[in-house]
Amino acid sequence: MEPTISFFSGFTPNDLLFLGEAALRTLWISVLSISIGTVLGVFFGWILFEGKWAAALTVAPVLDIFRSVPLIIQLVLFYNFAPIVGLNLDPFASGVVILTIYTAALVANVARGGIEAVGTPMRRAARSLGMSYWQDLRHVVLPIGGRAVFPAWVGVALGVMKDSALVSVLGYVELLKASQILITRTQEPFLILSIAGAFYFALSYPISRYAASLEKRWAQ
Repeated sequence: MEPTISFFSGFTPNDLLFLGEAALRTLWISVLSISIGTVLGVFFGWILFEGKWAAALTVAPVLDIFRSVPLIIQLVLFYNFAPIVGLNLDPFASGVVILTIYTAALVANVARGGIEAVGTPMRRAARSLGMSYWQDLRHVVLPIGGRAVFPAWVGVALGVMKDSALVSVLGYVELLKASQILITRTQEPFLILSIAGAFYFALSYPISRYAASLEKRWAQ
């Protein structure tokens, strides 16, 4: 008699390793998207501040679209329409592109708020001391404005890290996708989702605590 093969099996240490590897993929796509998106967002924020009406008519509407349209729709549309223009990107690359633009759109207003937080008298004082425009940005606006909006940026970064779970709709095996695969096989959703939640907490908590310690250090 042939042995009976059971499709479902219990949760094993290899499954935990599988979730751990997926958590690292989540961390990687998040770090890459947040880093590039932050740089672009600061640039766009500077354009919004300096461009005034021109930026309001050009850059601002585009950023509003990426802030307003649900991220999952952006991911699906880009992944399906990119090949039409000759961009044959895999799920990871597509996810990085959209998450980066999405992050930049969120950070842009944060960056503009940081620039506006530095009062005009202070910037005039810097220029009166002989600083150039770019020296003023580097030595006055960036330190003061950056500290003012740092908590908001941390909130954006943590939000994007959690939103990276939506890349699973493209087939990229990050933490949520890995959890879905294991739930289908083991039929143990409570255990697996609890472990996945613990991984998300382990990724996010150090960032929030380090940010809090930086804020305390700056306040001294």
